[in-house]
Amino acid sequence: MTNRLLTIFLIIIFPALEAQIAKAPGKLLLNQMSNAINQNEYNGINSVIIARGSKIVYENYFNGYTKDSLHDSRSSFKSVTSLLVGIAIDKGFIKSVNQKVYEFFPNNPVLRTDPLKSKITIKDLLEMRSGIDCEEFNETKVCEDDMSLSQDWLKFSLELPMKAKPGELWSYSSINTMICSGIIANATGMSVPEFAKKYLFDPLGMINYEWTIDPSGNAMTAGSFYILPKDMLKIGQLIKNNGRWKNKQIISASWINASTKCDIIIPEFSFMKSSRSKIGIPQPTYYGFYWYKELLKTNDFAENLLFASGNGGQYIFIIRDLNLTVVFTQSNYGSYKAKQAFEIMAKYILPAVRAGKF
Repeated sequence: MTNRLLTIFLIIIFPALEAQIAKAPGKLLLNQMSNAINQNEYNGINSVIIARGSKIVYENYFNGYTKDSLHDSRSSFKSVTSLLVGIAIDKGFIKSVNQKVYEFFPNNPVLRTDPLKSKITIKDLLEMRSGIDCEEFNETKVCEDDMSLSQDWLKFSLELPMKAKPGELWSYSSINTMICSGIIANATGMSVPEFAKKYLFDPLGMINYEWTIDPSGNAMTAGSFYILPKDMLKIGQLIKNNGRWKNKQIISASWINASTKCDIIIPEFSFMKSSRSKIGIPQPTYYGFYWYKELLKTNDFAENLLFASGNGGQYIFIIRDLNLTVVFTQSNYGSYKAKQAFEIMAKYILPAVRAGKF
C-alpha cells in the first residue's frame, strides 16, 4: 500500500473505529445486563426497554414474553390516571384539583354532610392524603381486596369510613384512585375508557390494551390495566417531553410540572433500600400526583429518577438530565425482588448511558 493510499485508509477508517470504541463501553454493559437476566441473576424480568430521546437504544423480552405481549401494569397505571385527571382539567371538564369530591357525586349526600368527607379534594386523592381508612403501602389495612369482591367498586370506595382529616396523613390506597375514576366519568359525561381513548391513547397511537371493568361498569383506574411495554415507554416519553408527543401538546406542561413535583416524603422508605442492593446508597422516596421521585446514588454518580411503580416490578423511569426513558415489566409480585430494577439501573443502565453514545 502506497503512503497516499494508507493516508486515505486512515482518514476513512479511524473515525468509524473511534465511533465504535466510544459506543463500546455502553453496549458492553447492556450486553452484560442481558446475560445476567438470561442467566437468572435477576429473576422474573419480562421486558426492558431503553430510549434516549425518541430513539429506542435497547429492547429485549424474556421468559417467553414478546413485544406483542400485554402486561398487567398494576399500580404504575395510577400515574396514567394522574394524566387523565390533568387532561380533564386542561379541557375544562374539571375546574381544578382544589374542587371538593362531593361536587361530582350529587346523588351521594353523605359526601357533602360528613364533616371529614366533605373536605376531601381531588388533590387529596392524587396525593394519597384523603384521610380514608385504608393503607396498602405497608399493608396495614388493605381495602382493594374487599373492593374487588363488591359489585360496585366506586360505591364501595365512597362509603369507606375516614381515619384522618384530609390533606394531613399520607396513606397509600387504590381507593383514592378508584374515586378519581368516578370523578372523570361524572365530570366529562364519558366513560373513562372513552375519555382515555379520545384524549390520550389515540393521540399516542395506543391501540392494543385491555381495561378491567367492575360489574357495575366502572373502569379500574388504580391498576389491572393490560398494556404493551412500548406503550408504557410512550407514557414516559410524554412526561419527559413535558406533555408533547410528535409536536402536539397532549397535556399541559403545567400539569406535568405540578403532578411530578413530588414533594411529599414517604416516611422511612427508599426503593433502593428495599431492593437490598449493595450497589446503591439508599435515599428517601418522594410522592407527587401518583408519581414517585428518588435520587439514585452510588459511589460513582447520582441521578434523579422520576417514575411510575406497580406491584411485581412494573416501572416507567424518566431521567431528564440524561434524556432517558426506561421501562421494566416483571412478574415478581409481592416480592422485594421487584425492586431489583433499581440495582439494574445503578449497575448497568445508567453507567452504560453515561459511558456510551447512543
